[in-house]
Amino acid sequence: MESPDPMLPETTRPGRVALRVNDLDRLVAFYRDVVGLTVLKRDEDRATLGSDEPLLELIADPDASERRREETGLFHVAFRVPSREALGEALERVRERWRLEGASDHLVSEALYLADPEGNGVEIYRDRPRSEWPIDEDGGVEMETLALDTEALAALGRGHGTSPDGTTVGHVHLEVSSLPAARAFYVDALGLRVRQEWGDAALFVAAGDYHHHVGLNAWNGRTAPSTGRGLAWFELLVPDRGALEAIRGRLEGADVEVDGEGAGLELADPDGIELRLRAESADAKPW
Repeated sequence: MESPDPMLPETTRPGRVALRVNDLDRLVAFYRDVVGLTVLKRDEDRATLGSDEPLLELIADPDASERRREETGLFHVAFRVPSREALGEALERVRERWRLEGASDHLVSEALYLADPEGNGVEIYRDRPRSEWPIDEDGGVEMETLALDTEALAALGRGHGTSPDGTTVGHVHLEVSSLPAARAFYVDALGLRVRQEWGDAALFVAAGDYHHHVGLNAWNGRTAPSTGRGLAWFELLVPDRGALEAIRGRLEGADVEVDGEGAGLELADPDGIELRLRAESADAKPW
């Protein structure tokens, strides 16, 4: 199931996600008060939120158009909390301050689903121990969508208003126009491993043996690049600049256009979704 020569180091992981938003104040309040992120930096047209590291960039664009039905882009950004107790506290915040749209047991994880005030999908989840993850005969991870006992989860909450240190962006799930084209980019060129696939409908890929760092689906028949608000870019972190240069060489060898130098690279997938690759030790300021 995996690509024959994965090029991304196993420790590669998602970094920041950037959203282009109309109402910066409202979005900051949502990700602070409902998701539980801390505002790390704020100015007139941009805000950075996170936990013990930057996770989310909100970029004000009052004139950006609403995402159209046919546009590709973000399905959801998934914030991973470090414990079941922290997930219970997230459920408390969502129930008190917003609207829960779904809750699922995926065998590898337990997840809450909601949407922010401008329609961007949000997942908050915690991983089960890796020893409990079901693995199929081909080495792929098995994931299901089962009902989650939200009452048992809520009973673990202790009323903490913020997500704890150790909260990360666990994965980014994208809506694409062509699953074969997305596979050619994210697996064959970039070097992520296939961890689960559902025919021509969805593909879950990761560095190393994680259940998925990037989700890709064609469920809603999206056909056009995004032109307005929503996902601006997302980031994958690699261990060091040596790994980054090796990735650059492989991408250029696959005829993928790459911009940037030093600690960061920029490229776009077949739907024009911008991906940034950054050395883990590099400064997290936007380029």
